[in-house]
Amino acid sequence: KNFMSKEKIQEKNIKDDVLNVGIVGHIDHGKTTLLYKLSGKWADTHSEELKRGITIKLGYADITIYKDGEKYNINGKGEKVREVSFVDAPGHEMLMATMLSGAALIDAALLVVAANEGIKPQTREHVMALQVKGIKNLIVIQNKIDLVNAEQAEKSYKEIKEFLKGKYDEVPVIPVSAQQEINIETILKALTKIPNPKRDNSKNPIFFVARSFDINLPGTKPEDLHGAILGGTLKQGVLKINDEIEIKPGRIIKEANKYHYETFKTRILSLFKGSKKISELTPGGSASIETELDMVLGKGDALAGNVISLAGKLPELTQNLKLKYVLFPEVFGVNEKIKVDPIKHSELLMLSINTSTSGGTIISVKSDEIEISLRVPVVAFKEDNVGVARNIQGHWRLIGWGKVV
Repeated sequence: KNFMSKEKIQEKNIKDDVLNVGIVGHIDHGKTTLLYKLSGKWADTHSEELKRGITIKLGYADITIYKDGEKYNINGKGEKVREVSFVDAPGHEMLMATMLSGAALIDAALLVVAANEGIKPQTREHVMALQVKGIKNLIVIQNKIDLVNAEQAEKSYKEIKEFLKGKYDEVPVIPVSAQQEINIETILKALTKIPNPKRDNSKNPIFFVARSFDINLPGTKPEDLHGAILGGTLKQGVLKINDEIEIKPGRIIKEANKYHYETFKTRILSLFKGSKKISELTPGGSASIETELDMVLGKGDALAGNVISLAGKLPELTQNLKLKYVLFPEVFGVNEKIKVDPIKHSELLMLSINTSTSGGTIISVKSDEIEISLRVPVVAFKEDNVGVARNIQGHWRLIGWGKVV
């Protein structure tokens, strides 16, 4: 909560080619421990997460990779070769919507598969989610190799390669023990081989909000108070201090089973990439925006799922959304084989659009196109990939995907 301290943080220029990397996989396969060994930071900082031992919200950590001779490190030795911003996505089956939000922020992913447990239902679902969101760069971490013998490790490796066939055929599979710090350097090296993502600074800025905060501690003097903080990533364009921005759809208010929304316009007071204060924000990396909004508006991720741009530059909110869609042959997040039934008129589905999720009712179904009336309007961009989920056995399960038309 002290990361906004003006005394401690000096302004720095940050390179544009920061790689956003998601860490995904089944619960308890070691994602958060791996992130700690890669970055020195525990991403599980939410009190409920610490109590339950699982990642509920998206966690973040930033590293700079250096090359010293043939060795790779994060200790500042040698030549700086890559900046990476990690997003730790939840693996628990009930948190798929949050995982999809994380996938909207990333350029590449580390898929963690425990050698002693192998491919699990959530592993399959997460890989499908990465494909839905168009993530092409993947590194597979065969974790917990210290818990199996050589024969079991080889069997697990073959299972992973077989699972990836037709999805991610040429990706590296790295045997790792995060706990014992085995092959951590190999992961760092693999991260430097991923091509730089294409960024476009000339377009209108689009910032996807994944978290929002009130960072003010009890007893803070009025003159030292900070406005609501919005965390996420800038996908394109440039944002600067003092820019007037618009936040859509804004604050969602539910009254008598109806949803109302209040769009905000505000001004940028300060910008941060990771923990580094900057005057200009360019795409790539996790970032935070301090606004003039009342700090209460940002409390508890209340503004997560919003889209930010310069005032007047965002499209109108969409209540009825049309998608060209494809259904999966089966549901991937469950133990038994469940066929995906066709979408029906009046059915309730949940859509994952960038970092937002919105439920809605099907009002039109054609062979390859659906129209859905959303409970909460969204900012939708043409050709955006959208995850489509159905309530199956009490959980929202990914059943297909679509493109906004």
